Amino acid sequence: MRRTDVAAPVSSFVVTTVGVLALQGDVREHRDALEAVGVTTVGVRRIRELEALDGLVIPGGESTTIDKLLGIFELREPLRALLRDGLPAYGSCAGMILLADRVVGGTADQQTLGGIDMTVRRNAFGRQVDSFDTELEMAGVDGPVPASFIRAPWVEEVGPGAQVLSTVTGGPGAGRIVAVRQGALLATSFHPEITGDTRVHEYFVSIVRKER
Repeated sequence: MRRTDVAAPVSSFVVTTVGVLALQGDVREHRDALEAVGVTTVGVRRIRELEALDGLVIPGGESTTIDKLLGIFELREPLRALLRDGLPAYGSCAGMILLADRVVGGTADQQTLGGIDMTVRRNAFGRQVDSFDTELEMAGVDGPVPASFIRAPWVEEVGPGAQVLSTVTGGPGAGRIVAVRQGALLATSFHPEITGDTRVHEYFVSIVRKER
């Protein structure tokens, strides 16, 4: 499933800085993938680290934990404001949940950052033991994309402003939506950062450079 003939780094004719929310989850893996496609990365834990970002990645992890830490570190409202103002963002797995306007199966007090008109079901693909790898076709990315699903959500419905980029074609969750874009916001149920294939990150960087 690991791909070695990954895409060449995006042209670095302009310095691009992408923050990775560094409260919990696959922070290092996302930073490595982004740096492999030619951008500068910053770990984001404080409000001051949001300054001068061209884009933001919200990694996989545990969505309720990240939500609580957003409150503790006083990042929730500043991030909501930046997303409303058009900051490009990419969320994988738990990050998808945090970018959703609506969540099913979350805790009673769970909040999201929002921005994508979609309903996401938390842990839809099952528990850790139900994790699986597959390949998907994804709009905006050439060729099959290796995808790792680990306690992953899926998208139950999207509103008119959201574009479905990928669905599962076979096996667990066949037909379910697992990648969505709305404007400068991108979300996937799966973890491209652990597959060795950087094309989803390259796609996000292309969004960043176009939108910013």
